[in-house]
Amino acid sequence: MRCPKCQFQDDKVIDSRAVKDGSGVRRRRECLNCGHRFSTYEGIIYSELKVIKKDGIIEDFDRDKLRRGIENACYKRPVLSEAIDRAVDEITIAIQRGYDREIPSSELGRLVMEALLKLDKVAYVRFASVYRDFQAVDSFREIIQEIDSAEKS
Repeated sequence: MRCPKCQFQDDKVIDSRAVKDGSGVRRRRECLNCGHRFSTYEGIIYSELKVIKKDGIIEDFDRDKLRRGIENACYKRPVLSEAIDRAVDEITIAIQRGYDREIPSSELGRLVMEALLKLDKVAYVRFASVYRDFQAVDSFREIIQEIDSAEKS
């Protein structure tokens, strides 16, 4: 690890701590040349997982794209950034546990909808309107009735 101040390549680790739910490690380091202290983060790289789109195109799973999709659904809603982070973490863990190399985009969308239903009902409807490709107002009524029925049971 290079020191951000003097570019020296040797340092010592002063402190290591797990971040969030154990999905990474934060390390406090000290440069052995100039004494500058800095932090580094380690996390798992989820690059081997592929998403199979409806049209057959295969893409790399992109955690940032997943987060942006959830953020877009939650735009101007009272949903904390930490709650979105937790949802992204939970979805990513579910994917890693349930799928070895490839996940259909329909399954990924279903996982996102489950997470959004817990976070915010309006965000859920927004995401569903894009995910299910709503073409008429009746589609919105149907999804709202589904939410009402689920809450009553």
